[in-house]
Amino acid sequence: MLSQDEFEELITDTNKRIEGDIRWLDDEDHSPAVEFRVEVVSDAGYPIFIKGSYNELAQKLSYVIIHRAAGRIYGLDLGQDHRNPDGEQVGEKHKHRWDELYRDKKAYVPPDITAPITEPVTIWQQFCLESRITHNGIMQEPPPLQLDLFL
Repeated sequence: MLSQDEFEELITDTNKRIEGDIRWLDDEDHSPAVEFRVEVVSDAGYPIFIKGSYNELAQKLSYVIIHRAAGRIYGLDLGQDHRNPDGEQVGEKHKHRWDELYRDKKAYVPPDITAPITEPVTIWQQFCLESRITHNGIMQEPPPLQLDLFL
């Protein structure tokens, strides 16, 4: 299990980094989404990686930090509403942040994500900045949606 103190140390550590370029790949479930998975390295050796998913057709985007023992500990979701455990409805743009009591179930509206969902690379840069991850590489633009695949 991940304690709150361990999470706070991890998320505020400025030595987290991703080495290399990020390329979007077709969703393995054959949906119109594209996705990626990258390892996050750090001096502390946190057991984390990031998964990204973008569905241009459904207008949904997610960047999620996964801890190998605790699961999702931090994430950004755009294009899908969320309801917190207390019943509060959070909008289509929200972040999940680890909490010992609620794990990843509570979300809030992030003021730092200002780009529209149609700009996943700009949103990635904003996500990395806020989560204190240095990306030593570039994120390629997602490939254009090919609707003829669904005929």
